[in-house]
This record gives sequence, structure tokens and C-alpha cells, in this order.
Amino acid sequence: MSHQIRATAVLLLCALLCIGCVPQQDAQAADLTQFVDTLRAIDSHAHPMTFVAAGSPADTDYDALPLDGIPGFALPWGLDVANPSFREAERALYGVISSDTTAASRKEVADARQRLIAGNGAGFPAWALDRAHIEVMLANRVAMDGLSAPRFRWVAFDDALMLPLDSRLEGAVSPDRRALYPLEAKLLQRYLRDLGIAALPKTLAAYQSTVVEAALEHQHAAGAVAIKFEAAYLRPLDFGPDDSAAAATIYARYVDHGPPPPADYKTLEDHLFRVITRDAGHLSMAVQIHVTEGFGGFYATAGSSPALLEPVLDDSTLRGTHFVIVHGGWPRVGETLALLSKPNVYTDISMMDLLAEPAAVARALRMWLNEWPGKVMFGTDAFEGGPSQGWEEVAYVASRNARKELTGALLGMVRDGEITNERARVLARMVMHDNAMAVYHLQPR
Repeated sequence: MSHQIRATAVLLLCALLCIGCVPQQDAQAADLTQFVDTLRAIDSHAHPMTFVAAGSPADTDYDALPLDGIPGFALPWGLDVANPSFREAERALYGVISSDTTAASRKEVADARQRLIAGNGAGFPAWALDRAHIEVMLANRVAMDGLSAPRFRWVAFDDALMLPLDSRLEGAVSPDRRALYPLEAKLLQRYLRDLGIAALPKTLAAYQSTVVEAALEHQHAAGAVAIKFEAAYLRPLDFGPDDSAAAATIYARYVDHGPPPPADYKTLEDHLFRVITRDAGHLSMAVQIHVTEGFGGFYATAGSSPALLEPVLDDSTLRGTHFVIVHGGWPRVGETLALLSKPNVYTDISMMDLLAEPAAVARALRMWLNEWPGKVMFGTDAFEGGPSQGWEEVAYVASRNARKELTGALLGMVRDGEITNERARVLARMVMHDNAMAVYHLQPR
């Protein structure tokens, strides 16, 4: 038999053997897609809004640092109301069919949404979770205001506890920070009122015991399963060595005497960050840290590099605390991978599933899951975008995107022989549900 005939025979044999391959692969893909799409998920990170009856004051507790007070900035395409993904959400949630974002269309969406809210009343937030196949949403809020367990679990904001002194010099760094630091000062005053404290203690030791520890215990008793730091909006994440003696001196010197120099304030913050996160760990509350490219024209992206956190994550006195790199450290997902090797470090894909190219999210998931499958969680970062772009719409889009991206990552791993179909299902459930149950010490419903 000539070489040409042999080659032709081999090609024909391969073609015959693969006749059933494509249908089988298609069936596997369809099966896994359906499985992932219908999983009831734990949303590791979101900003849901509470139900507000007509004529009642607006919900203002949805974030410690609402960004509507900083100078205007453009939104990425993934969050733009003109993105076609939101037309799909409007059809699914509100029954509104539109292909544009004209004023008339926006009004139609807003009106349909208000009818749904009025019709569901206090049950609207849970209704919204059901539409996104979310079993439990971890709500990053100042206070829960009617969002109750078991569907919503509280994540309290605690940057304010790290900033007890006059922060005017810290805020002077940029127009963004000038608007944000006063919000933290206001929140600290709220925490002091909740604790019945009229003025700051004169010593750092007293502040740590009567304010920091007491505030964390109060949050834990009120149902908080985690605390959240948005520090990257305020300063770089380079929390340096813990110099408790220097911190105590700085606190005593400036507690009643104006703003400390920035270098001194950093020393105090670096110490208090460790105190706060250590106490959170003692209470079995995880610590979420905002780590990603941020929003605002003056956001310092270099200051939110995941690798900056390594000295803190290597602190042996903090190994009892679960740290969650929120938003996956996007776009520095390789740095996040390196940090996941530490026993108490985890990550989620919140906001990544809204901002990033789907293929890029799938690649990050595949990279993380090949090494640390027990460290990766689903999240939406759902937030209110206005009267015609509710938080539930953002949750729906993020949930849909995340499931597609996770399915794509798992199918690639199956195709390349890295995992079996059965293992793909296990990993899907870990990412969408089981890992968060363990990290946040949640109990099965």
C-alpha cells in the first residue's frame, strides 16, 4: 500500500471514530451548562438595597463609601446601562422588551420596576435573589435595615475603626479622597453613638478595648459573618510592620490635637488594621478586602495590587482570620493566585463577572481551580445603578455571566483531560456554593 493510500485510510478511520465525538461533547456541554445555571448560589459580595415603602426616607446604608460624592467618572462598558446584557435582564425581571436606552425606554423600565417593588413589598429583595438563582447574598452594608437572614447575611464596614484621628491631611491627597474621608469620620461617630461613647478614649489601649473590640462584638451579635475594608479607595494596601508602641504614642499625641502627619497616621492605621482583623478572626468573622482596579478619576490602581497584602497575610498572629481578596484582584489575577497558597486566603469573582472579558474570567477561574479549588467563590458586587438599573438587575447580569464563565473554564478542563465530568460538577458546586459556606461559617438552610 502506498504512503498516500495509507494516509487516506488513516484519515478516514479517524473521521469514522470521531463521528460520535461532537454530539457527545455537545451533550456534555449542555448537561454541565444546565447544572451550573440552576445551582443555588452563595453570593460572596454584593450591595443590595432594602425595601423602602412609598414616602419613606431613601435607603442610605448600602455602602460606607458611596461614590456619588466624588468627581464624575466614566463607567466601564460592562456596567454601562447601554450594554445589551441589561436589556436581557430587563426582559427577564421586569418583562420590558426594548433594544435602546432612550428616555422613554428608561422610564418604561423604571415604571415596571416600581410596580414590581410595590407588588412584592418587603419580599422584593428575596424575589430578586430567586430570579438570579442566589440562595444567600452577603450584603456589604452599614446596617441591614430589614434585609434579614437566612437569605441576606451582613458584612459590616470597618475602615472607620482604623481612622480615629483627624484625617484632613489624608483627604488632601486627591479630590476623590477629599470626599471620602469625611464619610469614614461620620461612620465612626455613628459607631461611637451605637456604643454609647461620647468621646474618643485618651489612650490607644482604651480605644482598642472600648471601641474596636466592642464594635466588632456588636456587629457579630447583630449577625455579621464578615467585615469589609475599602481601604484601597483611601490609601495603598501596603500595611507595614506592626509598631504598637509607636502607634500608641501617635494616638495619644494627636487624639485631641489636630491631624497627624501622613507617615504617623500610616503607622497607626497599619497597627489598627492588624488589631481589627485579628479580633474579627477571634469572632469567626472573615475579612473582605477590596482589591481591584477601582472607580474614580483619582483611584490609585498601583495601591490596590494584591501583592501589597503579603506582609499582612504572612503575619502568624493573623492566621486565625479568613481573608477574602474581593474582586479577584482583577486584573492582577496572577498575584492573587500566588496569595491563595496561604492557608487563610480566599478570593471571589465579584465585579470581574461584570467588568472583564468573559474569556479572561474563564482563564482566571481555570488557573485558580487547577491549583486551589477550595479557595474560589462566586460573587456579583450587585449595586444600585439608578431608578432604571436596580441592584437586582446587576445581580442578574453578573450571575448569568459568572455561570457562563465558570462553565467555559470547566469544559476546557474536561476537554483537556484535567478533570472528569463528575469532578467538573463538584468544582462548580464548590465555586457557586460550598466554598462560601465554609469561609463564612454559614449553616445549611
